[in-house]
Amino acid sequence: MDHQKFAAAWISAWNSHDLENILSHYSDDLMITTPMITLATGGKESTLTGKDAVRDYWQKALDKFPDLHFKLIHSAAGVGSVALFYQSIMEKHAVEVMFFNEEGKINKMFAHYD
Repeated sequence: MDHQKFAAAWISAWNSHDLENILSHYSDDLMITTPMITLATGGKESTLTGKDAVRDYWQKALDKFPDLHFKLIHSAAGVGSVALFYQSIMEKHAVEVMFFNEEGKINKMFAHYD
């Protein structure tokens, strides 16, 4: 996988605000862990599992931040994974480490914010 092409496509999908385009990068059994889930759930959970749960969460985020725009700073390749460093919402910097299944879809993601 060309991590730079993936990063450009992923950033473009998010900046389009097209939820189905965003979700096309992910597997149905997706698991995401992010501090943003902790904020959204008042500390009750930090991980969501399954594309339907993630779809609901991301739809709320897109509704809450209609001017959401990500700016890629750097991408790096790993073994079956990629890490993206980008400027996120509210001027935060984010690092997301994404792991891919055999079909090339993201099935696990961990996000980190400053």
